[in-house]
Amino acid sequence: MQALEPPVRVRLLRYTRDGPLLVAAAARITVSKKPVERAMEMGPGEVEKWIRELVRRGHGSPLEHAVYTFEAECSRVCSHQLVRHRLASYTQQSMRYTEGFLRSMALKVCSIMGVGSCPERPTSANDYRVYETVLREAAGRLEGPDGSGWALIVAASRGYVFNPSWSPETMARVARAYLGATAEYYGLLAGRVPREDARMVIPQAVRTRIVFTMNARELLESFLPLRMCSHAQWEIRMLAWGVWRELMKVHPEIFRYAGPRCILEENRVRPEPCSLEQYLNGDCDFTIPRCPEMVPKPGIRSCLRYAAESSRASAGPRGLRG
Repeated sequence: MQALEPPVRVRLLRYTRDGPLLVAAAARITVSKKPVERAMEMGPGEVEKWIRELVRRGHGSPLEHAVYTFEAECSRVCSHQLVRHRLASYTQQSMRYTEGFLRSMALKVCSIMGVGSCPERPTSANDYRVYETVLREAAGRLEGPDGSGWALIVAASRGYVFNPSWSPETMARVARAYLGATAEYYGLLAGRVPREDARMVIPQAVRTRIVFTMNARELLESFLPLRMCSHAQWEIRMLAWGVWRELMKVHPEIFRYAGPRCILEENRVRPEPCSLEQYLNGDCDFTIPRCPEMVPKPGIRSCLRYAAESSRASAGPRGLRG
């Protein structure tokens, strides 16, 4: 069975290469008369010791010297939540100047429907009318998640985000809505409605690409705690866990202590902080009576494990046969 496009993609583009050392040195000079160059003369063990102390004490300002830039592909619903984190920089794909992922979806639908006359780069009213007609016919064909229906759902996932946990019936219903709305969009373009106005009929689930930059403090103390939590909306939770996994590849010294708000709060009251993996594996117990989302202590670990497990996209809905 052909798989849906992943709901979320994220990759680390650039980062402060010596971020852990720089963070540790910045922390060190707050209590030392040494210049920065001397403060940076320390080994990996000492670097991690200083970072661990920052986490334990909640001394966040040294973390601001390490900066990370990501590219994410997600829905407009997700990106709208992302940009609420104001201590960051954002550059997003414009739907006024590009059709983004919609054209790729439309061309795939044309192939499935056996239409060979779909222009790869539509420019005229007639070109847009072809897109409109094909997409409207495809939406009408999606009466159920049979073999051909699933192919159209997969094609729709090129332009829009689907929740992998939806039932086949929900997938088909949502795909009909996505295809129908996109047909309206191209119909408006065919009628010479400006793109900036035609886009108003496009669902918020439409895919977008966004580049964002955050420093380690914003990541460790705000973005990851709020968005890795099981109470976060599922898509931005996937994005946050994807961001954390990318960070762990380059700077585990800093981000092994990151996680949902329960991790941040627990590490602030422990004599020594524990890593996210230690909490997930049961190597460290929670001592706080409840998490900030009001989950009592006995349920925090299972809540945390659910957040981790649900952050990975599945190939398709259960019970579907293509």
